[in-house]
Parts: sequence; C-alpha cells; structure tokens
Amino acid sequence: MRTNLKVMESADVAEASAHAGALTSPLLEEQLAVETARGAERASLLRRLLLMSDVVAAVVAGVAGAAAGGLSVPHALIFATLVAVAWPVLAFIGGLYAVDTLGAWASGIPEIGRLAALALFASWPLVFTAEALGAGAPMAAALVAAPFALGLALVGRTTLRAALHRASPLRQRTLIIGSGLVASQLVDRLRRHGEYGLDPIGIVDDEIHDDFGLDVPVLGRFDELREVLRLHNVERVMIAFSRTSHEDLLDVLRACREERVAVDIVPRLFEFLDGARAIEQIGGIPLLTISPPRLGRVARVAKRALDIAVAGGLLVAMAPVLFVIAIAIKLESRGPVLFKQPRAGLRGKPFMVFKLRSMYVDAEARKAELMRHNEMQGGVLFKVHRDPRITRLGRWLRRLSIDEMPQLINVLRGEMSLVGPRPLVLPESALLGDSWHARRLDLRPGLTGPWQISGRSDLTVQDMVRLDYQYVTGWSLTRDLEILLATVTVVLNGRGAY
Repeated sequence: MRTNLKVMESADVAEASAHAGALTSPLLEEQLAVETARGAERASLLRRLLLMSDVVAAVVAGVAGAAAGGLSVPHALIFATLVAVAWPVLAFIGGLYAVDTLGAWASGIPEIGRLAALALFASWPLVFTAEALGAGAPMAAALVAAPFALGLALVGRTTLRAALHRASPLRQRTLIIGSGLVASQLVDRLRRHGEYGLDPIGIVDDEIHDDFGLDVPVLGRFDELREVLRLHNVERVMIAFSRTSHEDLLDVLRACREERVAVDIVPRLFEFLDGARAIEQIGGIPLLTISPPRLGRVARVAKRALDIAVAGGLLVAMAPVLFVIAIAIKLESRGPVLFKQPRAGLRGKPFMVFKLRSMYVDAEARKAELMRHNEMQGGVLFKVHRDPRITRLGRWLRRLSIDEMPQLINVLRGEMSLVGPRPLVLPESALLGDSWHARRLDLRPGLTGPWQISGRSDLTVQDMVRLDYQYVTGWSLTRDLEILLATVTVVLNGRGAY
C-alpha cells in the first residue's frame, strides 16, 4: 500500500517543482539545458578520449611492427600511419565507441573479445601491407603490430575509465522503476559500486512498497514518466520488478526511447542467470541494457558513405543485367520499364520510388476479366495463376527482388538508404499518425531492412511497423551490415516474396 507520508512527500516535491517552474521558467530551462549538455558531453568526452587512446596505441603498435618487419624509416612512417587510421575505423565499425552500456564506463572487460577479434581481423591485411612496403619479414610486422595494438588499446581504455568514472560531472542521474525488494537492492548496489558512475535520484511506481527501506524520493507515477524524465534530467532508467501491466512497461520503454534515455532491466528469475551471456551486472544483480538511440554526425556520414559506395558499385555491376531485363519487359507487355509511386520518406517527406514494372498496365481490368473467366471454369484458373495482374517475368523479378534494383538510384539521390524502414505509400503512412509508430520516419526508408529479412509478405503490417521501430531506435552500422548480409540469403531462398 502507498503510505500517506510517501504520497505527501511526492506531492510536495511535484508541487514545489511546478511552482518553481512557473516562477523561474527561464532559469529552470537554462539549468536543464546545462544538465542536458553535461550528459551529452559525457559521452562525447569519453568517445574522444577513447579515440585518442586508440590512435596512440595504433601508432606505437605500427612503429613496433615496422621495426620487427625491417622497414626503412619512410616506409615505417607509412605503415604506422596506416595502422593509426585503420584501427579506429575498425573499432568504430565494431561498436567500440558506443559508450551507453554500463560496461563502457565501469571497465574494459566486455571489450576484450571484440578487441581481440579486431586484432585478428587486422593481422592479415597488415601482412600484405608490410610486404607491399618492402618489409623483410612481413609476417613478423603483423604479428607484432596486431597484438601490440590490442594490448595497448586495452590498457589505455582501462586507464581512462579508472580516471573518469568517479568524476562528479560525468556521473549519470538514474531513475528506478519499481519500489519493492529488488529496487531497494538496486539502489544499495549503485551506492556501493561507484565505479559505474550512477546516482539514484528517485523512483517511479504506481504502487509504493514501504517495507524495504527505500530512502530515495517518489518522483511520480507511470503516466507522469515523460515529465519526470524531463524535469529531473534523467539520463538512465533502471526497471526493477513492479506490479504494473505489460503494456505500461512497454510505454516506459517507448518514453525512454523518445527521450534518448538508456534503459537497464532486471530480468525475472535473475538469481538463476549466472551463466547467461551479454548481461551487465552490478553487485551480482544482472541487467539487460537497452542503449538510447543516437545517430550522431559521424554515424550519419558513415551510413551515407556505405550507401553511396555499395549502391554505386551495384548499379555499375548490374547495368548489363538491368539492360537485358528492360528489353524483356518491353517485349513481354506494353508500358514503361519503370514503375513510379510516391512514398513517405525521411520525416514523412514524399518522394518518388522507382521499381521495374512487374504488372500489366491494365492490371485491374485484366484481373476482373480473368476472374469472370475463372468463375465460368469452376475456379481452376487461379490455382495455377496466383495473381493475374503480374506478368510472367514480373513473378520472377519479384521472387528474386530484382524489381527493387532501380531503388539504388533513390539511394544515390539521398531519398533512400540501403538499410532502413520499409517505404510506405502515403495513405498507409498517414494512418500511423503522430504516435510512437511515426518514429520509423526518423531515418531514410531502406532498400532492405528488418522487415525484408524477417519474412517480408508473410508478416503483418503491425509486425512490420514494430520491426521498423526497433531498427530506428536501435540503429548501428554493425546492424546495417548484418541486415545486408542476411538479405542475400533471404533473396536467394525467396522466402516471403510474392
């Protein structure tokens, strides 16, 4: 039961905050801007320092590798420069500058596996590079440079965290969802493990429990979460057990996503999860971490560069095939080679999508005529001819998704991306309204995406919107590469293509 004392404390805090906001709103807004900037600066600072550490590690590793390989001084400088450029680029692709997970602050242990994989991946290109520069022992150059880069990067990253994670300006304001035993234990662990840089500032729950000695204020109820996140500049939310409904918890996650707040979830039956992987822990309490969606300038440039490089290369490589297909389309049926249709793009802005025509020009009239003929024949026709509007060549084009290839032009024009949400026709996009579903418009629509690799036409519209929302709010360059590779398999087996 909620106690009167807790209710009064919560109400008094809310009322005082409201009066303060009404009387000194410019000062309050200025303070919130400072706090928000501080939160953004934390991540930016750590990224910059990690980058500097990696560059220094790569330069030293490159010089050591060049010496081991017997390179001359000019060639040694070239080798070290190439290592200094390649190592941070690979680290970025591998997600080693994503600093929203708890492990990114507390220690470098979760990064050891990825750093080792990065060093292994880089070793063979280093052999060929050293050989091209005239090294007497190119294998030795790679076998020294790669492990040196791994060891020095790990030491540098760990040293940086040790120096930064207890600094007051870099600590995160943390809100606890729930008020039972697990919430109490979580608050206690956060205070005893300062290396994570998390300061519990209060709790949000609809039904407060008093039996567990929680000594943090009640900041509001679930329906007030968005206001609490903004008013108290919350930078991290931790969901402990609560009696609230499944739908309410989904609303919590969506609110945190929209406010760019990281979320950690204490899983049920966590006492038996000792062997589970990819789970953060604070004092023995496991947490599933959902990082806030951030698509910064560097990430946008990297995504756009990937789009231009791959789309341009595919268009050049596929040009002869597309030319032959265009002739075949013209020979099979009258009408244009390209089908054009307005779709909803970035932030809902309409654009004209291109596809190879796979239907007859008079498709609807043809369907009506064949349906009448089918009725006369006892319904046999449609067992063989699934959709009379689609040409014979069109069925083949759709099955292999070749009809989508002209959208590479949309990608080069900046209207689409290689990977992104499915571009909806304008009436369907308008039906989404301004709810959380509309977040799918925060990125350019994609030639492929989570919908295409998860079943395509076998999925419902609701499934498609949900998958697109998850993709947009959790975007990463690594995820794009995974989807691109998965698309090849899906296209070859034709699953969900009708």
